[in-house]
Amino acid sequence: MDELTVTMDQLRVGLYVELDLKWFEHPFAFSHFKIKSEDQISTLRSLGLPSVRYKPELSDVAPQEDAQAATASGKDAADSAAAVAAAAAAAAASPALQAKRAMLERMQLRRADAERVERAFTHTARAIREIEKHLFSRPEESVKQATGLVTQITDAILCAPELAIHVMGDTAGNEELYFHSLNVTMLSMMIAREVNLPPEVANLLGLGALLHDIGRKNIPDKILSKPEPYTTAEQNLYEMHAQYGAEMAQRLQCMPAVAAVIHDHHELFDGSGYPRKLKGEGIGVLARIVAIANYYDELCNPFNLAHALTPHEALSMMFAKHRAKFDPRLLQMFIRCLGVYPPGTVVQLSNGMTGMVATVNTARPMKPMVVVYDKDVPRLEAIMVDLDLEPELNIVKALRPGMVPPEVYVYLSPRKRVSYYFDASKPAPQTAAA
Repeated sequence: MDELTVTMDQLRVGLYVELDLKWFEHPFAFSHFKIKSEDQISTLRSLGLPSVRYKPELSDVAPQEDAQAATASGKDAADSAAAVAAAAAAAAASPALQAKRAMLERMQLRRADAERVERAFTHTARAIREIEKHLFSRPEESVKQATGLVTQITDAILCAPELAIHVMGDTAGNEELYFHSLNVTMLSMMIAREVNLPPEVANLLGLGALLHDIGRKNIPDKILSKPEPYTTAEQNLYEMHAQYGAEMAQRLQCMPAVAAVIHDHHELFDGSGYPRKLKGEGIGVLARIVAIANYYDELCNPFNLAHALTPHEALSMMFAKHRAKFDPRLLQMFIRCLGVYPPGTVVQLSNGMTGMVATVNTARPMKPMVVVYDKDVPRLEAIMVDLDLEPELNIVKALRPGMVPPEVYVYLSPRKRVSYYFDASKPAPQTAAA
């Protein structure tokens, strides 16, 4: 595709232009875009550039006729150079560029927030490892630690004015065995917040979610780690983990509501679950919440990662194909919180660029924070676009990893395992998730 240049006098609304400037040297969200207004043309002319590149095939119009070009004299050229220098000086102090630099500072703060949240996630995963490690050798102490951890999480999530959901890196703490318990707990608490569960009930939900799979300790490793589909006998044995878990919870002197979550977290609203084939509101509401969180996480993070669905695919499948399996009101709340494009989803934006959803604010799930691929920006300094601040920019569709060029995939680094953590340490700003 051809790339041509136009002088600043030739700019028109509808031209698709590309700027030969670093991202932080101009006030626009991207270095290439379609001109939408006369204000944008004025801003472009203030940048001090003699010309810009444009793409005819992406433009709606042709450039303005440059009447001055044919008659320009040497003096005109000198005057033009002086004008460009003056415009460049003005651009350096322009409010628009100052706003861009302020945006750069906000991005640096958000990266610092993300690092802080990732450290908290790793710390929590390690705490869960210690709890599970000593659950039966030191049961009273372990249950006390688990209860304390869940109470901290509950207090933070339920009391936060707004809640930001971050996607975690693949190597966060190398505690993969404990990510499932943590994911299910966090996603369950997200629903608890949405349905306004009282803190004392949310604590029971959180402890049940954290311990929902303890019965798997009685299932042979050769079954748990088997990549092929189970035989009927193996499936029947695996399904016993729900009963085993409930019995363990009683031995650990957990509250009956916690044991019920552990026993019924595989029961499904249409009666197709196990172990008791319960149906509808015959399943306790806490177990119905954990069933949704557990099902979603197993779709995103199966034992065989080759079968993993993207977050968008998992949510779409649950809604489109398996909707009858879940409490419809709770599933609707779950989708509303995560958004149609949950954190970790690779997306195409309406300006043609590719990005990955990094953070969703549950108050504005359709306007997430997106990390954008730009070959001219180093990966560690990648542009983070807050769609809440870009009303003309939106997500067009989700992309499977195989649809993304290798260099873009490596740059965005979509997670092999999708883990979530929440930033509830402070009120989120009114414009975006922290």
